[in-house]
Amino acid sequence: MISIAEMNLEDSYRIRDIDRSETIELIYKCVDGEIQETKMPHECPNWNEEHYQEIIRRFDYELSNGGTAYGAYDGDKLVGFGVLAHKFRGKDKSQLQIDLMYVSRNYRRQGIGSRIFYELSQVAIEKGATQLYISATETESAVKFYSSRGSALTSELDEELFRKEPNDIHMTKDLL
Repeated sequence: MISIAEMNLEDSYRIRDIDRSETIELIYKCVDGEIQETKMPHECPNWNEEHYQEIIRRFDYELSNGGTAYGAYDGDKLVGFGVLAHKFRGKDKSQLQIDLMYVSRNYRRQGIGSRIFYELSQVAIEKGATQLYISATETESAVKFYSSRGSALTSELDEELFRKEPNDIHMTKDLL
């Protein structure tokens, strides 16, 4: 049985339990406000040590500044997690960003990501956000995950996030 629980700063080391590897068939690009798909079959490997450190740094930064994280656990093992960033975005400062969202390879397509996404959405609503901002990796799995939960291409790009991740598919999801 998979349990979902809020994560604390002390839980960041558990991120090393995550196996983010996946077989990718399609990637997406946003061109002139439309999503285009390209066949690009390849194997995306698990994180190396440098990537783990970067993800843990982002996790620690967000939680230290008021962000929220939820994890999915199979017993004591972290099998998925998501982070809601602390900074309000958008021209009216009504958006909160889903900064990190991962489910381990062997646990995907079991509703774990949906449960984490739901919990983060509820926290965003409680904090006063009316939208989520999502900078999704350009993979089919990420874009379809967020799209199937009501997210769509944003009409208002966040320039800071776009500069950081220009290949990502930038989306928003209405919360109310």
